[in-house]
Amino acid sequence: MFKTMKECTDFIFTLKAVDHKRAPLVLMREVLALLNNPQDRLRAIHLAGSNGKGSTVNALREMLQHAGYKVGAFTSPHLKRVNERMTINGIQISDAQFLHYMNRVFEIIETHYEGEFPSFFEVVTLIMYQYFADEEVDIALIETGLGGRLDATNVITPLISIITTISLEHTAFLGDTLAKVAFEKAGIIKENVPIIVGVKSEEALTVIREVAKERHAPCLVLGKDFTVENIEQGTTIQRFNYRKDNAEMVGVPLKMAGPHQMNNASLAITAILTLRENGVIDISDESIHQALAKAQWAGRFEQLPGNIILDGAHNSEGTNALIQTLKTVYPQQNYRFIYAALSDKDHAKSIAIMDSIATSIAFTQIELPNAMPADQLAALSTNVNKEYNADWREMVQTILHQRNKEDVIVITGSLYFIAEIRQWLQGEQ
Repeated sequence: MFKTMKECTDFIFTLKAVDHKRAPLVLMREVLALLNNPQDRLRAIHLAGSNGKGSTVNALREMLQHAGYKVGAFTSPHLKRVNERMTINGIQISDAQFLHYMNRVFEIIETHYEGEFPSFFEVVTLIMYQYFADEEVDIALIETGLGGRLDATNVITPLISIITTISLEHTAFLGDTLAKVAFEKAGIIKENVPIIVGVKSEEALTVIREVAKERHAPCLVLGKDFTVENIEQGTTIQRFNYRKDNAEMVGVPLKMAGPHQMNNASLAITAILTLRENGVIDISDESIHQALAKAQWAGRFEQLPGNIILDGAHNSEGTNALIQTLKTVYPQQNYRFIYAALSDKDHAKSIAIMDSIATSIAFTQIELPNAMPADQLAALSTNVNKEYNADWREMVQTILHQRNKEDVIVITGSLYFIAEIRQWLQGEQ
């Protein structure tokens, strides 16, 4: 049994999925049954996708909270504390509650499984289901961790499922084609449960539509069943028009910048309108407008004083979205990139995209065992103004010291890197 959060987190951070070769989801279902199936007491929205899950969750949370609902949100990764992964109306689970639910799980694993623990993500998912059920949230917004079909969260029958985007990621686990990745993500589609899709690739869409048809799940696709168009992009807010069937919203304000965030917001709006049409929630169009005007998400095109942008663009799709947003919000500026990432991604594509518009690009690394070395990242760049330094604090200080007033400093890559930088810039380290 754990008495302190440090003792608890030191333990759970050692748990790796590769260490345990059980059939996927079997242990999750068995342990949840021993906990009296808390997941079955939840009304949930389930989200999968390569990018955009966090921003879509954030838009959903703001809209539902604004309308007076008690909203649980399960997101990843965390930027500072594991508690961030599960919040109710934006407030993190307390240390005492986290320990309480963890100790329940610990007792079951020790008693029934001879202390052979599942992975870190499975453990926090088990904690989350207990917490949200006991706190009787009105709606639980639940992000998958990896993929969908075999993901630890995929033990619920939600009110609605959402697949945000599909790109080639985690290919060792999810497959090396868009169709294979789409099949894994489509694993969250349930019988007769509406699925809302932001995917653009026809190869991936074909797979998703087939699975939806097999499961008699109404399938609503961005660009076909509902549409968005940009009408104005400012430095602090953008506005767009949304249409679905007979519903139209004009001049919807959105605090989060970039065309991709309009797409994410449209997925969230479609989910809300579908729930409203089905009589599940009561929410006004005005409430939707007011909520989206203030919804923001740390580390996603987060603008700090001094023209500093933090963005956890951790794959090529995310990098493309970042570049598009930069060109829209800061069309006349010089872009000076600082990049650090983990070794499990295809960095060549992301770096090539940044090289195409970067005035300079600096590579560094974070203090994690699976961090990609700065010199190896730099070797992938063709930018004439590239440099690297394994000490990220030194690297960032150097770039900030050298900058001119027409420079935008774009700090990007792994969300873990963004978390470190964010704390440091805010004077917390």
